[in-house]
Amino acid sequence: MSMRKVAVVGAGMTKFVRRALETGKELSWQATSMALESCELTMDDIEGVCLGTAPDSFDGVHMNGEYLSDGAGAWRKPYMRSYVGGGTGVFVPIQGWYHVASGLFDVVLVIAEEKMSSYYPHAQGAFLTIFDHTTERPLKPNLLWIFALEMNRYMQTYGISKEDIARVAVKNKRNAADHPSAMLGDPNITVEDVLNSEVLAWPVNRLDVSPVSDGAVALILAAEHVAKRITDKPVWIEGVGWNLDTAYWTNRDLAYPRYVEYAARMAYDMAGIKEPRKQINIVEPYDPFDYKELHHLEGLLLADRGQAAQLVADGVTQRDGDMPVCPSGGLLGVGNPIAAAGLMKVAELYWQLRGEAGARQVPGQPKRGLAQAWGDLMQVGTVVIMGR
Repeated sequence: MSMRKVAVVGAGMTKFVRRALETGKELSWQATSMALESCELTMDDIEGVCLGTAPDSFDGVHMNGEYLSDGAGAWRKPYMRSYVGGGTGVFVPIQGWYHVASGLFDVVLVIAEEKMSSYYPHAQGAFLTIFDHTTERPLKPNLLWIFALEMNRYMQTYGISKEDIARVAVKNKRNAADHPSAMLGDPNITVEDVLNSEVLAWPVNRLDVSPVSDGAVALILAAEHVAKRITDKPVWIEGVGWNLDTAYWTNRDLAYPRYVEYAARMAYDMAGIKEPRKQINIVEPYDPFDYKELHHLEGLLLADRGQAAQLVADGVTQRDGDMPVCPSGGLLGVGNPIAAAGLMKVAELYWQLRGEAGARQVPGQPKRGLAQAWGDLMQVGTVVIMGR
């Protein structure tokens, strides 16, 4: 069976901030209504809904998919919820893509939501209990010190300094100053600011990390014959990929994310990409910590192992560089409502490839972009490649 071509034809995004007032349902509907409005559709045009939200404990709501369903527009419509932790935001558009590419539906709403501030101590509470009960849980791991282990391993393996890594946080927070939904944009931040911020778990400082935030993002996906009626600027999903590595992160060499490479190769094969560094014009890799942007660029085969930091130092990854990386501001600048953060990256590619990213617009209107997210027990890679 041949797969149908699938386009993104609309997108919506809430502000990424901590919210005492709005519920997750209301955030979901805000993003959904913005996406519908952007392409002049209504819920009557939507045939199915794919929602992503990270594990229930992150929102602090049991059966969170069911709870969010009506706010996400899934009232009396076919509906599925998928989640792979932080990888969810790039996994859920893959689910939407399948529903349209297969011929099951012509128009699908894809939405990702997270309201982390309502759950204290948010993800840490979940991560204390999901590890192996014999070998890992007695260590009382939390996200920060697991990332600190990985960051340290990455630095030691390739001789990368904290200054090298801090440049990523500076770039992304400066980029986010141009994003209307951003929580942490700062046009004046310096490497010294990052290095002098509070040490959370060495070598991780506070400004190396994206903070807890709330938000939602929605996309409208349509089959080719419908997309061309809706817009004269469809953005095509050219390739998708995912990979699940072992949950035993203690068994892996943390210096290199092979699960990202395997997911990327799957997407590159589907998109017919032979030379990613030449054929990918704009990249939105997952950056919950600044070193992860470097780590993921290497896993995506867009930098040699241990060399991504040099690309940042040379200006290659700046918004006006040869390979702009996180021109949105990424998670470090816009915020990190887990599932919504990944889908924000796919939405950013949509706006960039249409030339509608405003002050964030990459010069020369890029032709093809890649979004990537990563999650669960540090072992899931998800990749979407889009082109105009």
